[in-house]
Amino acid sequence: MSTTVAAYATASAAGPFVRTDIDRRAVGPHDVSIAIAYAGICHSDIHTAREEWGGTHFPLVPGHEIAGIVDAIGSEVTGFSVGDRVGVGCLVWSCGECRWCEAGEEQFCAKRVGTYASQDVDGTWTAGGYSQQVVVNDRFVLHIPDALALDVAAPLLCAGITTYSPLRHWKAGPGTRLGVIGLGGLGHMAVQFGHALGAEVTLFSRTLDKEDDARALGADHVVATADPSAFKPLRDSFDLIINTVSAGLPFDSYLRTLDVDGTLVNVGLPPEPTSLRIGSLIGNRRSMAGSPIGGIRETQEMLDFAAEHGFGARIELIEAAEIDAAYDRVVAGNVRYRYVIDTATI
Repeated sequence: MSTTVAAYATASAAGPFVRTDIDRRAVGPHDVSIAIAYAGICHSDIHTAREEWGGTHFPLVPGHEIAGIVDAIGSEVTGFSVGDRVGVGCLVWSCGECRWCEAGEEQFCAKRVGTYASQDVDGTWTAGGYSQQVVVNDRFVLHIPDALALDVAAPLLCAGITTYSPLRHWKAGPGTRLGVIGLGGLGHMAVQFGHALGAEVTLFSRTLDKEDDARALGADHVVATADPSAFKPLRDSFDLIINTVSAGLPFDSYLRTLDVDGTLVNVGLPPEPTSLRIGSLIGNRRSMAGSPIGGIRETQEMLDFAAEHGFGARIELIEAAEIDAAYDRVVAGNVRYRYVIDTATI
């Protein structure tokens, strides 16, 4: 039997978020029911809610940075117990049979189902973490280590894995000269993970306003990019750059800072197309790439890594009634560094 729970939803791209009731399915044999404690606000939530990527299904309950406590499990669930501290990220289902699922990279499964605004296997539309409860297949539930508080762990389920995954894929570690573009929700995680992995980390930010924060998070250097001449002394200086911003950039300037075989990886997703000169790639055999989230196995690895190194997200806790204002502040860059909703206020 389904359960009715409180949530915050928006009915249109121009509409406000309002409190509403939604139905959660009955707990099946392989399901875990989670009493949600905290839900992070991701820029993807904003793009989707404001239909900047097109095709949003309304009404919409966003949220794919979910942390809470298990309150019920299905009869076939063996990896979780009632009372466990758990999280849910961007996925709630995949086929489990394709080469990507078998490799533990469910994010590439052609049949994957997103945590919200995605058509589920039964034809219904998924609703996310801006709510008080969620029911998820046990394959997509993560253990949150005791060393991580639930509120600072929530953003790791998207912002954390989105930056950790490319750092691991491109083998960032001791000796890696790493650049991070932007110190927002994603960027502040990239700096922390890069530092913990042993890389030499340089933050690119428009101004030096966040320099103290960047250094406290682990950045070795900070470059103010509002002055175009700041790029000139950095030619051939980096092995890897993670671009975390969702806006247009002077990509040729950044590409020219890469050394031979260097890669610029985009994890921010601006709605507008971009352009660059192919010559910026050819000279040093440089690459420009993109990276989504990681798979479930890698996400658990990321949570354990963050706990082992003693950090989570830097957050500002808000009430559910503040979602619309928080969206505006995220777009304006006025958050340090992730808004997290206290779902007890729904």
